[in-house]
Amino acid sequence: MSIPVELGPGSFAEHTTLRVGGVVRTWIIARTEDACIEAVVECDDLGDPVLVIGGGSNVVCSDEPFEGTVVQVAPTGVSTLDRGGHLRVVAAAGEEWDGLVVQSLAAGSAALAPLSGIPGLVGAAPIQNIGAYGVEVSDFIESVRVWDRDLRAVRELSTQECEFGYRTSMFKRIPDRFVVLEVVFDLPLDETACVNYPQLAQALEVDVGRSLDGSRIRHAVLDLRRSKGMVLDDQDRDTWSVGSFFVNPVVSEEIARSLPAACPVFGAPGGMKVSAAWLIANSGIECGFRLPQSGARVSTKHTLAICNANDATCQDILDMAREIRSRVRATFGIELVPEPRLVGCRL
Repeated sequence: MSIPVELGPGSFAEHTTLRVGGVVRTWIIARTEDACIEAVVECDDLGDPVLVIGGGSNVVCSDEPFEGTVVQVAPTGVSTLDRGGHLRVVAAAGEEWDGLVVQSLAAGSAALAPLSGIPGLVGAAPIQNIGAYGVEVSDFIESVRVWDRDLRAVRELSTQECEFGYRTSMFKRIPDRFVVLEVVFDLPLDETACVNYPQLAQALEVDVGRSLDGSRIRHAVLDLRRSKGMVLDDQDRDTWSVGSFFVNPVVSEEIARSLPAACPVFGAPGGMKVSAAWLIANSGIECGFRLPQSGARVSTKHTLAICNANDATCQDILDMAREIRSRVRATFGIELVPEPRLVGCRL
């Protein structure tokens, strides 16, 4: 390999926020765009199994050894350009997501403030179409620069080509074809943002629809996320997780009407979005719930998070997820879908 990279053994437990998973034969940290491409191409040429990973905040990895190569995408760099009422932001895939939020605020745009505190890297943002407190990242993505492993070419994909949906995208539906290299954002050049989410509005003590300074929104979002164990903290085992383990299910209006009146329901494309956290809590799974002799538990702060409480294995995490899914299915007839990527394992 002609382009310098960092080579060596590693394990998923060392490199993921859940801190579970087996040993990896070869771990490559590719710190430039060219290094990312060359590492993947070399593996493809050799027929070597390859897994492309970012910050490791949204993956659940098998306890079994991975007999292949992990390419950790780590190029950095951010540029901003005032385009007259809009801010063009170009960010490399290896940039920390929350750092980009801070930089965009400093550059005069509050648009990403509701997405503060989300762990992981910029390259994962379009894959998952990350979202929180009434905002999705796809609202502001102009294009995504990728390496297409099938066509063996660098491509610039438009928002339409990315096929964004609720917590999904073309990249998530075809998980091994594209390597995200860079994301281009088009942000309104405005130091205020509209607060559209009731819980956030309540925390800020304003009415829904009010516009506030982005720094104020950011601080409120970080406080809310910390209260749910959703801001990474080495000392807090509740944050040794992938964040929300299940997505909020989108169901038909008929099913939504059949649920108890107390269940939070929101309009969504294709149906009605139902609170997964409420379904879990009302199917008999409380905060702190754990199975006998398991190192995993439900977060003590939020029922949507499964955490590594005591040297958990991947199997412990999956057993807990299956228990939660089974109880929700039995109680409400709704099948929960996992949000993180499952590597070498399945529910």
